[in-house]
Amino acid sequence: MALFTGPAIALNATVIIVSLVHKQLRQPLNYALVNMAAADLGSAMTGGVLSVVNNALGYFSLGRTGCVMEGFAVSLFGITSLCTVALIALERMFVVCKPLGQMSFQKKHAVGGIVLSWLWSLTWNVPPLLGWGRYEAEGVGTSCAPDWHSRDARDVSYILVYFTVCFALPFAVILTSYAKLMWTLHQVSKMTCVEGGAAAKAELKVASMVVIMVLTFLINWMPYAALSMLVVYNPHVQISPLVATVPVYLAKSSTVYNPIIYIYYNKQFRKYAVPFLLCGKEPRLEDDDSEAATVVETTGNKVSPARKPQTATTVGTA
Repeated sequence: MALFTGPAIALNATVIIVSLVHKQLRQPLNYALVNMAAADLGSAMTGGVLSVVNNALGYFSLGRTGCVMEGFAVSLFGITSLCTVALIALERMFVVCKPLGQMSFQKKHAVGGIVLSWLWSLTWNVPPLLGWGRYEAEGVGTSCAPDWHSRDARDVSYILVYFTVCFALPFAVILTSYAKLMWTLHQVSKMTCVEGGAAAKAELKVASMVVIMVLTFLINWMPYAALSMLVVYNPHVQISPLVATVPVYLAKSSTVYNPIIYIYYNKQFRKYAVPFLLCGKEPRLEDDDSEAATVVETTGNKVSPARKPQTATTVGTA
């Protein structure tokens, strides 16, 4: 947990700091990245740091009240981050595919999405504080989360709803959005002939990005969700505390993977974040000009090669 928590704090703090320092990064499409960094930083500072301390002590040191507070905070930050990943997928789909026509993505849309992610997380993490569900120690007993071991009907019903709206729904949004994005890029790649095969190159890069994001999402969250559902549907299953702890820490490790992936695939953030992490040293970055030349212009469901650069959406930086 220390190996995950230290880099997570440094990387997410970097995203926030460079966004405050460089006004070029304060664009609507980057707001979600900063929001995710803030949520992941909160998760690392609460769940990550406390897990390291409690693991070193060998027990949960904050008592029952501290367990509830830690469980609520980690769940709030974690689900907000997860919903923001879905928001980023939606943003990219709307910007490139334009399913609603020529609608520009503005600051109000970005702020609205961010507020919705926090409200959605808050809505589904407050009920255990009011009696529907509860927060309890999990795994080896050094961290707390929604109790999916309880046999009480209220607790079971809460976990089932929580799984549906806080895991299954965001995952469905991610898959649907990226599938639409990949289909649009595939169509443009077939129809557009750009010198050097830039359309195909951009499609391949976006495909690799989508695969990595979806796989990372599944690796981080699927074991935790699967174990929760297994215990809910088969309460008599015997799972050792150590085995039950592994999915918990996999989910918490998303706080370090998220900034690495999104900084790498966002050229603007990479331009400023990498020198910041290297204490001002300028790395040699690859030339993305050929990818920037590949554009997508869509009207409704009709996809056509862009003729006017000023009205097109750049795929390479979407």
